[in-house]
Parts: sequence; structure tokens; C-alpha cells
Amino acid sequence: MSSKLRIIVTGLIAQYPLGGVTWDYLQYVIGLSQLGHDVYYLEDTGLWPFNPLEGGVAKDCAFNVDYLASVMDRFGLRSKWMYRFPWRDRWYGLSDLKREELIRMADLLINVSGTLANPAEYRTVRRMAYIDSDPVFTQVKLARGQIDFQRMVDVHDVQYSFGECMSNKVPVTGHNWRPTRQPVVLSEWHPSVKYRELFTTVMNWTSYKPVSFNGRTYGQKDVEFERFIDLPSRIPGTQLEIAINAGKTHRTPRERLKRNGWRVVNPDRVCPDLESYRAYIESSKAEWSAAKNGYVVGQAGWFSCRSACYLAAGRPVVVQDTGYGCALPVGEGILAFNAMEEAITAIHDVEQNYERHAEAARAIAETYFDAEKVLTRLVDETLADTTG
Repeated sequence: MSSKLRIIVTGLIAQYPLGGVTWDYLQYVIGLSQLGHDVYYLEDTGLWPFNPLEGGVAKDCAFNVDYLASVMDRFGLRSKWMYRFPWRDRWYGLSDLKREELIRMADLLINVSGTLANPAEYRTVRRMAYIDSDPVFTQVKLARGQIDFQRMVDVHDVQYSFGECMSNKVPVTGHNWRPTRQPVVLSEWHPSVKYRELFTTVMNWTSYKPVSFNGRTYGQKDVEFERFIDLPSRIPGTQLEIAINAGKTHRTPRERLKRNGWRVVNPDRVCPDLESYRAYIESSKAEWSAAKNGYVVGQAGWFSCRSACYLAAGRPVVVQDTGYGCALPVGEGILAFNAMEEAITAIHDVEQNYERHAEAARAIAETYFDAEKVLTRLVDETLADTTG
């Protein structure tokens, strides 16, 4: 393992102060800290923040800053965060002097999800790694010639992707996309928690508009979910619950989902923050989830950050096939499907052999998603690659 390093991690914890988003980025920070590194969290998106209490764009950043500060305090990181509010270029957290020194002297910056508005401003950092957490869509944007986006990606020394094995349906971009996956801090997820008799998931109906390239369209989760809309009626005795928002580009058909047998709950109520999100996953029997249509079409090997947390909690996942079998074991703990009959068979298998699948789920998390393993590899590869 690398010696102690000064590392900056970027993310969207304050931008979108929601439970699932928080865990996505926080586990990088906690995991690297547990490895003994001097880790700082930085948020500089250039975007006006979202306030879930107001249901939209925030009037100011007070709620968002307070949320970020409380999360950092919770994990002993009180003096280890920075947040830039675009209005009048105001910074919160670390002092200007310490922030400027950090950016000048840091060994590594990990730009998770490409969240930095202008990563070139941080080029004094010794090494910079780009983490593509939205494979297929990222490559389509690059292949379509979005110059500003390409410049942002190219300023990094190394590019990683959650698309662990890109198929020939993913546009070629000229980058060396190294495989990586969500790090999970295993000690934060507890298989011993009592679960309810529910398969659940937390999801967006749509996140952004479909994109097209070379005659192919890469759509959102709604496209795939529609194929399984009557699944509850096909599995009597098993309850399926979805914590789903209103949808960003198309409205979530909540009433139609209910008529088709889905239990529909509001994520703002059942899992709005760090603790409640974890409790929601841990209190679930298993996960069932469709994937974004773009992930299914592209077959890049993407696997959900959320599903990785279910595995860590010892909860089996029945999740749509995106090609992830190239990198992860499938059949026990993780059950893949693409057709309706495959989804039904997988759910029945979990119900009939639950303990075996639950044990396999945690074992997969320990072998493949353990933050110590994922982040050690990420850091070592980034520092070892001096070719850019």
C-alpha cells in the first residue's frame, strides 16, 4: 500500500443533501482515512445547491453547508472539508490559507463523478484521477464532440470508469478507461439488522433526457422499468416497494405503479439522509431494480453504488443485467435478469434460498467492494501510472 498521502476527494454531498448521494461520496473519504491517508473533501460544482426541504433550488446555501458540516463531524472530519458557493465565489469550511496550501501541496485529487466545475484550477495537485460513475452516457458525450466536457476529462492524469468492461456498443473515446467500482466501508453496514418482508429499491424514474449517437438511443430507467410494470402480479406472496421521486424529465406514474401492485413510497420521507438511507436498506429483505436503459444497451459492466450497499448489509440483489458478470460473480447474492421470466425466477430463488443468498451477498461485498481493497488499488494505480 502507498505511504500516507494528502488526498482530496470531490463530490455532491452538499449539492444534493440526500442519503444515497451522501454515501456515494462519503465512503471514499472514510475509506481513504481508514487507510491512514490525510483526506479532505472538496465541493466546487459551480451549481446552485438543491434544498429538499424547499423542493427545489435553494434560496441560499445555509441548509446545504449545515448538512455537510454535520456529516463531516459525524465521522471526525470537522476540519477536513471545503464547499464553494457560486454566489460571489464564497468558500465555507477550511480557511482560505489552508485550502490554498492544500491544493498546492496535495498528492492526489480524486474527482468522483467529474463533479468539479473547472478541474484545471486544481492542476497544481501532483496527480488527478477522474471517476466516471455514469458509463455509456459519459462516453456518448465525448464521442458526440462536447469539447468543454472533453477538456474537463482530459485535464486528469488517469481516467477510471464504473463501466468495468466496455462492450462494442459503447462509443470509443480514445481514453484508457480503467475499471473501478464503488468503495464500501463494510463496518458501516450491518447484516444483523432485522428485515421486513419486502424487496425494495431507491430510484429516479428519470434523471435526464435520453441521448443518441450513431443511430442508437440511450435512455433512462423509465424505459426499462416499463418492461416489468406488471411484475408484482406475477409473484404473488412477494411484496415489491420502490422509494421513488417525482421524476426529472418525465413524471413518475405513481398511481399507475400502485395499480400494478407496487408499494410506492417517498424517499424524502423514508430515506432522506445518511442514517435513514442506511436503515431503509438494512431493513429490506433484498433489492429488486431495473437499470437505466443506456446501461442495458451499452453493456459496459456498470453496477449500482446502491446495490453495493445492499450487498454490504447482507441483502441479496436481483438487478438488471448491464454486463457486470464480467467483473462480479452472478448467481448467488447477485442475481441478474433481463427478461420478465428471469426476474420472476430470480425472486423465487431468493425467497426459497434466502440464507444462502444473504451470506453470499455479504461475502461479495467483502471480496469485491471493500473500501480498503478498492481504494488501495485506485491510489496505487494512479500514482504508479506516470504516462497519463
